[in-house]
Amino acid sequence: MSGCVFCGIVAGEVPAFRVADEPDGVAFLDTRPVFKGHVLVVPRAHLVTLDELPAEVLPGYFRLVQRIIVAVETGLGSGGTFVAVNNKVSQSVPHLHTHVVPRTKGDGLRGFFWPRTRYTGDADAIDFARRIAAALA
Repeated sequence: MSGCVFCGIVAGEVPAFRVADEPDGVAFLDTRPVFKGHVLVVPRAHLVTLDELPAEVLPGYFRLVQRIIVAVETGLGSGGTFVAVNNKVSQSVPHLHTHVVPRTKGDGLRGFFWPRTRYTGDADAIDFARRIAAALA
């Protein structure tokens, strides 16, 4: 897609510190990493959100994400990873991308990046679960 920086990286027109360039997607270092070694994995096609990823592409794409997770942990000696996909909100580039952030115990990153809330009780939780399940059907 014209003007999309991630499409430019996939096409080789925009420079990036590539980690992987495969049929299932492209992985490269985030230019504004949470921690050094923060990788973004993108599909080759211009898709904005995860729900747009075709079912036939899903297994290969997430296999690549899995491999990047292992490579980040092994290559950097990190204790684990934080893996995230923003859908629309907080998506700084409107092209589907999966963050793979290296983690170590005591790295200062605490849980999610937003405030937590609580359900007012079981009935409140049941109502939210019912509404989501109904939309799924």
